[in-house]
Amino acid sequence: MGGAFCCRPWHRAIPEAQAKGGVSEGQPISRLMHELSIAMSIVEFAEAEAEKRGSPRVAAVHLRLGAFSGVVKDALLTSFEMACTDTRLQGSRLVVEEVPLLVYCSRCDARRSVNPNGWFICTECGEPTPQIVQGKELEVTALELDE
Repeated sequence: MGGAFCCRPWHRAIPEAQAKGGVSEGQPISRLMHELSIAMSIVEFAEAEAEKRGSPRVAAVHLRLGAFSGVVKDALLTSFEMACTDTRLQGSRLVVEEVPLLVYCSRCDARRSVNPNGWFICTECGEPTPQIVQGKELEVTALELDE
């Protein structure tokens, strides 16, 4: 990279993303911009790691994505593809492991899924369970590098 900055035509990315199904017609543009910002950070991180390891190309980025992370998987996948343009990640895959939301129930002394109605209530005993223990993740777990 050497400190160079590449300016990409993001104003054209929105219609392209809508055409690919990454952002629906009625979905706000801010939704795509949120995921695009995250995708660009992932690409920057992956490029820096590949450069440290002397790899010319990144074949895949593995990511854990929590159900309560605030990130829409399809929009992130579309944004990742756009963010990879003209980088050593161009043509790479974003492999997403979806992480379900789990809370800690103090009455059961166990990790539990939440009530399907959206309330943070233990599915076993009905106790309110506000302590999230899993499902907010957004973390790169591995890179596949080409030699």
